[in-house]
Amino acid sequence: MLPHSKLMKRTLITVQAVVLTFFSAHAQITLEDIWKNGRFTAEVVRGLESLPDGEHYSAVEADGDAQQIVKYSYRTGDRVGTLINAKDVSGTAIEEYSFTPDMAFAMIGTEERPLYRHSSAYQYMLFDMKARTLRKVGDGHVFLADLAPSADRVAFVRDNNLWVEDLRSGKVSAITTKGKKNEFIYGMADWVYEEEFSFTKAFHWSPDGKKLAYYGFDERNVPEFGMDTYKGELYPQNERFKYPKAGEANAQVSVYIHDLGTGKTTELALSIDGGDFYIPRIKWTNDPNTLCVQRMNRLQNKLELILADAATGKLRTILTEEASTYIDITDDLTFLPDGKHFVHSSEKSNYNHLYLYDMEGREVRALTKGDWDVMTFYGADADGKNIFYQAADEMPMQRNLYRAGVDGSAAQLISNGKGWHHAEFSTGAKYYINTFSDANTPPLVTLHDATGKQIRVLKDNAKLKATIAEVKLPKKEFFRFDTRAVERMRGWMIKPNDFDPNKKYPVLLCIYGGPGSQTVMDEWGGSGLMWHGTLAQMGYIVVSVDNRGTGARGRDWKHSTYQQLGNLETLDMMATARYLSTLPYVDASRIGIQGWSFGGYMSSLCITKAADLFKTAIAVAPVTNWRYYDSIYTERFLRRPQENAKGYDDNSPINFVDRLKGHYLLVHGMADDNVHVQNTMEMTEALVKANKQYEQFIYPDRNHGIYGGNTRLHLYTLMTDFVKRKL
Repeated sequence: MLPHSKLMKRTLITVQAVVLTFFSAHAQITLEDIWKNGRFTAEVVRGLESLPDGEHYSAVEADGDAQQIVKYSYRTGDRVGTLINAKDVSGTAIEEYSFTPDMAFAMIGTEERPLYRHSSAYQYMLFDMKARTLRKVGDGHVFLADLAPSADRVAFVRDNNLWVEDLRSGKVSAITTKGKKNEFIYGMADWVYEEEFSFTKAFHWSPDGKKLAYYGFDERNVPEFGMDTYKGELYPQNERFKYPKAGEANAQVSVYIHDLGTGKTTELALSIDGGDFYIPRIKWTNDPNTLCVQRMNRLQNKLELILADAATGKLRTILTEEASTYIDITDDLTFLPDGKHFVHSSEKSNYNHLYLYDMEGREVRALTKGDWDVMTFYGADADGKNIFYQAADEMPMQRNLYRAGVDGSAAQLISNGKGWHHAEFSTGAKYYINTFSDANTPPLVTLHDATGKQIRVLKDNAKLKATIAEVKLPKKEFFRFDTRAVERMRGWMIKPNDFDPNKKYPVLLCIYGGPGSQTVMDEWGGSGLMWHGTLAQMGYIVVSVDNRGTGARGRDWKHSTYQQLGNLETLDMMATARYLSTLPYVDASRIGIQGWSFGGYMSSLCITKAADLFKTAIAVAPVTNWRYYDSIYTERFLRRPQENAKGYDDNSPINFVDRLKGHYLLVHGMADDNVHVQNTMEMTEALVKANKQYEQFIYPDRNHGIYGGNTRLHLYTLMTDFVKRKL
């Protein structure tokens, strides 16, 4: 045994070593802390819903090991009560919820069962707010349960049919009966509408709750796609679903209006000469007898706003917009309370702006104007005198909030601070909750009145700020450069904390690059930023650049890639690599590129078509030939392959594998219903034929997001290891 004094000294040294080990371990960003422990997760207001009175909002909060729905005052930000506690719902996990306008009932969704990326079935529970009773809705799991404005019914989709249940009697009635998997769908979007027109719920209550407008999809002529899922079973299951690839048959779409009082269903006569068309949106006007239908041709360069009489089905076109390229679909169409006007957005001036029209479709005035884009339209206030929107007005990489008068009066800035602002407005737009961040600052969530006056800080993320300070997260810096073809290319760069301008560093270029997208944003980057910080701490410079075709720089910039996806984008990434090579601290022989989805397509193009500039590429879930991707997205930018074969083939990486020189990692999920694993399999076949070596990893039963359990940790460990080995 050691003498007491020596024992104490040895113990002290041991304790110091343990403490030093602890702090040194946490002075670095670890993949486990990002993807497993949630150490860098930002605080938000979970389950935020504005209540019907416009004076209160609700949020989902923990109640021990269970959840509750809590009520807050917009005026003060104070908690004023508990609407539904954990005991009321027997500890049920609250995954989504809504209330009737009179707050008599709440609909709670639980036990989520995902179908595709954006659609899920739930076990819905109806909670009687007065009697404090809970009962199931529908027969087991159903889709899209939606409470009527009249607070007496709920509609939902089950077995591809639309149903209505009386809230008080519990009686369930079928609105449609022909629904059948892979043949007919009613009240719910088919796969391609869900993915590319960004909606799943394909039915809408009239303002008085007496009618339902809904979609019908006849999928019988749409080709099927199949994919195997394993799930630990002895025999894999082959999932088959209708997926229209570019140039193939789409579902035939119809719109119906059902009167619940008379039981009468009216089909709208929307077909047009020339066959194919889309109905990207339907929306009730403030008149419960008038539905607005947006109709678009298959080329997506002609959009019509059509008013339909709910009783007779009579149609009247009030607005038509045409373009030489394509027209983006938004949710901006808003009918004002006066019943005489509506607001609609358009890129007709080269920038996306808001316009006021009368109900005959005559333009009254432009509500916004300038050489910048309105990015989000939040709507109008209760009396229709003011509108609210988010704009990329100062720089494409930032967002500000504005209020403007419908009468044409000047817009007022209602956000404060350079960076990224996103608002969620109350019913009636008397208040809003703003989430602000910048590239190096975690989100700050604040409550405001409609003038922009701050009422209260709701979430300051002080703990996360302390954590990123502790791990010394490297800073993101913005830069600009010119190329032969483009002025003011914009990007960001993250350098190691111990950056030495006299050293040479390898660079990983992380990109997306798809039409209307952005990666160069003055916004907190979440887990992606933390991974980039990890790489910087390992001695890499991480860069991202927005190429031509991306968003927030006007229509002409965004549409410049029309009919030639991948061409200008690759040229811009090549110019980026050449620019980086001129920097004295960049090792031009070690420039890599990484991307997911469209970004995976881009990284695959760059490692092949630009093989002399890129040493390494990682492609996650890439499109490798646009002929394999869906009709709506692909044809919007390339038209059909039957009329633009060159646009498809000249920039498909599958056709350029013979040029591959560097290190290529190809990753895909086998259950990817969006970008099918077929893309990776065909790329593999081409690589084998060209005798090109590469690395590949396949994730069974994982979709386009490649997540679940340890999956993200595994994926990012895989990519980090590849970068360390090959770059």
